[in-house]
Amino acid sequence: MTDRYQDLAHNPIGKFVVKNLGLPNPPYLERYEGGPLVKGTVLTGAATQTPVAKAVTAALKAARIGATGVPSGTKKYKGLVFDASSIDSSEGLVSLQEFFTPVLRQLEACGRVVVLGALPDEAVSEAAALAQRALEGFTRSLAKEVGNGSSVNLVYVAKGAESSIGSTLEFLLSPKSAYVSGQVIRIGLTDLKDADKAGDPAKPLAGKVALVTGASRGLGAAEIRALHRDGATVVGLDIPPLEADLKALTDELGGGAISLDITAADAPEEIAAYFKNNHGGVDIIVHNAGITRDKRLRNMKPENFALVVDISVGAPQRITDELLDQGLIREGGRIVGISSIAGIAGNNGQTNYGTAKAGVIGWIQSLSKRVAKDGITANAIAPGFIETEMVKTIPLGIREAGRRMNSMSQGGLPIDVAEAIAWYANPGSSAVSGNVVRVCGQSLLGA
Repeated sequence: MTDRYQDLAHNPIGKFVVKNLGLPNPPYLERYEGGPLVKGTVLTGAATQTPVAKAVTAALKAARIGATGVPSGTKKYKGLVFDASSIDSSEGLVSLQEFFTPVLRQLEACGRVVVLGALPDEAVSEAAALAQRALEGFTRSLAKEVGNGSSVNLVYVAKGAESSIGSTLEFLLSPKSAYVSGQVIRIGLTDLKDADKAGDPAKPLAGKVALVTGASRGLGAAEIRALHRDGATVVGLDIPPLEADLKALTDELGGGAISLDITAADAPEEIAAYFKNNHGGVDIIVHNAGITRDKRLRNMKPENFALVVDISVGAPQRITDELLDQGLIREGGRIVGISSIAGIAGNNGQTNYGTAKAGVIGWIQSLSKRVAKDGITANAIAPGFIETEMVKTIPLGIREAGRRMNSMSQGGLPIDVAEAIAWYANPGSSAVSGNVVRVCGQSLLGA
């Protein structure tokens, strides 16, 4: 859906009005369209040299991302990466200011800032725990300052997981993370086996089989296209009334289609039988299907409360358990649940939806610990205001508020959610599990 205000803000008259009235100024975001992951130079720095700093250098080199550790007073940078994992006192936090203040004005439009830290729970002292937790306030505040389509994110790296940061750095430094900002990502939360060896960077999911529910349109269609782009054999699932749309999409992508209602009693067994008979198993599962039945709780019908919860989290749990019980999710598998910022911040008139989406977070975080022994990851995405067909039904005032109430001053696109899922699915993301990442342009709602 076209954002007419964004277009207005970029014409000569609109620029003048926006600047002089202090109105939101939504930049045009860069999104990945092929070619190099980062078109520019990344400046790196560290409080002191640590295993994390060495891993950053190795990861950038492996991804062929141009980087330097020597700042220049005139050079422009597409990314700034700072290793803060060694900071172990409140006094040491000044190193953040010492690195960033001289170079922030040299950050290009749609630039990327990544701070790396150590898990506060692994800190050896209270002072170190304080310092590492303080990084969240620093990055979220800086994310609201940088503007111009740039983003700031924090990555906590568990001890021993340093070599697994590559796929996450690639995602956060590239245009694939256009609508991800102010987020905290934790690497190495679960005791997983060594990260899978990455294959062809252009087709990292080659040889993998992916299932996306609710795949016929909107977010699901974007997700299945992104997974196919990255080399996966895709299977879409949607309800029978949308079978024609689903089949047209999966036929275009050379994939398979499953037409059924995921809340049906026999749905888990039917899905398991499909993958057993056609592919011998499945590698990536994206539980995207969801509906809304909005009413304030005083007017809510029991069946509408129950249905929203069951589609978003009840059925995904049953389907996943069936696939796990039959051993059909292969080692190195990826399970992704779609939550929402409504499940984090709540939303007026959406007690059922907020309940369901918060339930996704609880389920995924618990599941990630259970499946780690099998080399399987489980993560969640919490989208914010995303420009889908559903947006057209929202009253204009609420629609505009949803678009502007984030650090990017605009809604995201379905591809933004899809790119985050592709990052989770990447073979190099084996140490990324138990995370909930918001794709919301750093919405002002929620944590």
